[in-house]
Amino acid sequence: METDSSRKLARILVAPVMTLAACATQQPPGFKQVLPRGQIPSIDQPEWVEAGAADVPDEAWMLGIVIEGQARAFSINLLNAYEIVNDKIGDTAYAAVW
Repeated sequence: METDSSRKLARILVAPVMTLAACATQQPPGFKQVLPRGQIPSIDQPEWVEAGAADVPDEAWMLGIVIEGQARAFSINLLNAYEIVNDKIGDTAYAAVW
């Protein structure tokens, strides 16, 4: 059964979410949106190579993750183009987001 207290709590919890959503849809001054939202493809089920076989310069910036003792590394240059890599290590699904 809903009470005045539960309705008030619901309004308090929902208000920040609505505020964040409104902020996310507004563009900062001086920026121009080139692509519509959701138009940059993600990489799903990536194919991995050993570090020594990767065609990545030694000075390249990388984003790394270790799950269940298994390491993955993502070139920031690659993430600039795709922004999201969806993958799974064992039973743990994760997304590398840039």
